[in-house]
Amino acid sequence: MPRADGGREPVTSLLDLPGRLNFGDFVWNDAGVPAGPVWVRVDLVAQTLSVFRAGQEIATTVILYGAENKPTPTGWLSVQEKALDYYSRSYDAPMPFMLRLTDDGVALHASVVQPGRVTHGCIGLPYPFARRLYDAMKPGDRVLVVGETLTRS
Repeated sequence: MPRADGGREPVTSLLDLPGRLNFGDFVWNDAGVPAGPVWVRVDLVAQTLSVFRAGQEIATTVILYGAENKPTPTGWLSVQEKALDYYSRSYDAPMPFMLRLTDDGVALHASVVQPGRVTHGCIGLPYPFARRLYDAMKPGDRVLVVGETLTRS
């Protein structure tokens, strides 16, 4: 997987999924995966997020992302801040297990992941998945967001 600095993030294995994931579903299986760098890939077109550790995919889930008037930024980002129980004053909304990615507040965080819901640019995750991701990531860990947010089906 290419990085913004011209390097590559290694991917050596992908999860064997039991079938198509629906809103709120996720798979997390890090059994036997060694310690190592953690990074995340968000695919806005597929509406999924995958977590990699030591080059192996250890988790994946269906996500929410930004509305057309407040799109989710794409490209390489990194975790700037973590907050277990964050509350957004800008949007008067809780953002549990918040991993901030941008200076203007775009973050990965727990959300009610259901069809038809969107965010104000953030990436919404099922609560149990968000808790595990929060525990797995640290400031400086990288997040790649790919895809377009301007059209929805």
